[in-house]
Amino acid sequence: MAKNPTSDTNRVSERNNSLVVCFGEMLIDFVPTVAGVSLAEAPAFKKAPGGAPANVAVGVSRLGGSSAFIGKVGDDEFGRMLSNILKENNVNNSGVRFDQTARTALAFVTLRADGEREFLFFRNPSADMLLREAELDIALIKQAKIFHYGSISLIEEPSRSAHLAAMGIAKKNGCFLSYDPNLRLPLWPSHEAALKGIMSIWDQADLIKISEDEITFLTGGDDPYDDNAVLTKLFHPNLKLLIVTEGSAGCRYYTKEFKGRVHGVTVKPIDTTGAGDAFVSGILYSLASDLNLFQDEKCLREALSFANACGAITVTERGAIPALPTKDTVIQFLQKVAA
Repeated sequence: MAKNPTSDTNRVSERNNSLVVCFGEMLIDFVPTVAGVSLAEAPAFKKAPGGAPANVAVGVSRLGGSSAFIGKVGDDEFGRMLSNILKENNVNNSGVRFDQTARTALAFVTLRADGEREFLFFRNPSADMLLREAELDIALIKQAKIFHYGSISLIEEPSRSAHLAAMGIAKKNGCFLSYDPNLRLPLWPSHEAALKGIMSIWDQADLIKISEDEITFLTGGDDPYDDNAVLTKLFHPNLKLLIVTEGSAGCRYYTKEFKGRVHGVTVKPIDTTGAGDAFVSGILYSLASDLNLFQDEKCLREALSFANACGAITVTERGAIPALPTKDTVIQFLQKVAA
C-alpha cells in the first residue's frame, strides 16, 4: 500500500518542533504585601497568576521557547484574566477550557520571614478539578515535543482521568514526559492518598524533578541527601533524568550513566513562590532544543546552571509569573555571577 506523503510530512514537522505542552492547574495566588506574617495578620494581598504547570508554560515562553497550556478555569473574571495572561506571554491557550459551574481556584500564600510559604486553598471544587477527558485538545498534545505535568490534577475525578488520558496520548505520540510532583499535602485527602497518587504515574516519566522534602515524603523518611536511597527507591528503569532541587544550594542530577551536583546562586529571597517552576522552565527550555542533553554531562551541567539561575532570579520578586525571567536576564545574571 502506498504511503501518504502528506501525512508523513506532517508527522516529521510535528516531531521537529520544540513545543512544550503543560497540563494541569492555573489559579490566582494572593500573596501578602509584607513578609513574615500570618494570613490573619497580613494587611493586604497582591494578586498574582499561578499554578505550577501554567508557571512553567509561561517560563518556557519567557525564555524564548514555544509552549502551550491545557487546563480549566472558571468562566469568571479571574479565569478570563488567566487565559489572557497566557496569551499575553505568547503561550498557546487553545487548550484552556472554561467551566460555568465552578470558580477559578484561589490560593492564599503566606510568606514567612525566610521567604518560605504556607498555603490556604479555595477549591471546593475549583474549575481545574473538573476538566474532562472529552475536553482535551488532542491535536495540541500530539504536537508536543515535551509534555509536562504535576500531581494536583490526579487528586479528584474527572481531572484525574483527563490527566491519564492526556499522558497516554503524549506517550503514544513519542513525547518526552516531564513530571514535577509538586507535593501539596493539604489538597490530598490523606498522606497515604498523596503517596499512592503521586507514585501511580511515577514509572512513566522520562524526567522527574523533586525537592528534598518530597524525597523524605516519598521514601518514607529516608535521608534526602542519601544517593543510594534516591537511586534505589525513586530512580526507575524508564527514567532518563532525575533532578533534586535544593533551593539556593543548587541541584543534584542522576542519569543511568552519571550523577553529580551543580551549585546554586545565593540571592536575597523575597518570595520563593514559583522558584521550582522557573527551574523546570529553564531545564525544559534547554531540553526542547536538544532531547539528548542528559547524555552529555557537560551539556547537562550547563543547562542545570541555567535552570538554577532561572530559579534564583524568580525569588527576588513577589509572585510566580511576574517574576519569571527572560533569556537575556538569565545570561546577564550568570555573567555577573561568574565575574
